Amino acid sequence: MSTPLLTSKIALVTGASRGIGRAIAVTLAKSGATVVCTSTKAGGCDETLAACADAAGKAIAAVCDVSDEAQVEVLAKSILDAHGKLDILVNNAGITRDNLFLRMGAEDFDAVVDTNLRGPFLVCKAFARAMAKARGGRIVNIGSVVGITGNAGQVNYAASKAGLAGMTKSLAKELAGRNVTCNLIAPGFIATDMTAQIPEDLKAGMLKEIPLGRFGAPEDIGAAVLFLCSEAASYITGQTLVVDGGMTM
Repeated sequence: MSTPLLTSKIALVTGASRGIGRAIAVTLAKSGATVVCTSTKAGGCDETLAACADAAGKAIAAVCDVSDEAQVEVLAKSILDAHGKLDILVNNAGITRDNLFLRMGAEDFDAVVDTNLRGPFLVCKAFARAMAKARGGRIVNIGSVVGITGNAGQVNYAASKAGLAGMTKSLAKELAGRNVTCNLIAPGFIATDMTAQIPEDLKAGMLKEIPLGRFGAPEDIGAAVLFLCSEAASYITGQTLVVDGGMTM
């Protein structure tokens, strides 16, 4: 029997209570990593932990609002005290507050940017020194094709994801000398609880724009994360991997 790709690795997946975050956590756990899964409320990751256990993987839950610096610092201390390191960091936590630009309040803009962009900044900052000291690590930020193309009704979300892409490249340049890679995955239309709320006529129109003729599954993103966290991707940094069935091609 072959050794799992990530045996002995410690991973953190933020926003792992459902959808893409859960699929990433399960994929990493199945591949041998011990995965710390965060959500904003106690018990939020119970189903994710069960799914990891079903896959014969090991996962731990933690409560953290990534936009809150104090909570992020507590999370980082608990992980580093317990495990002495963090090998893999996946910034997946994100929110949407969609509205047309002229109707969008500043509070909705700020809330999305705080979670989607400031959050990854705080989490990366909390662990970057330990990764650099260990001379190795993988950071994977979960962006969106919307950060590349823009989208009506999502000025806040698109801005946060475009900013995350720029931050990813900058971090990649700063941390490369310590063998820490930093990449971004930009999912297209992925079938999750969140996208299930989109009216069927709109989804039908979106499907016509996808050359592969189907919506993505959360596991497609999990597989991409696993690749970027594996030794096979050790020479890849500062890149955006678009996983969208060809939609933005």
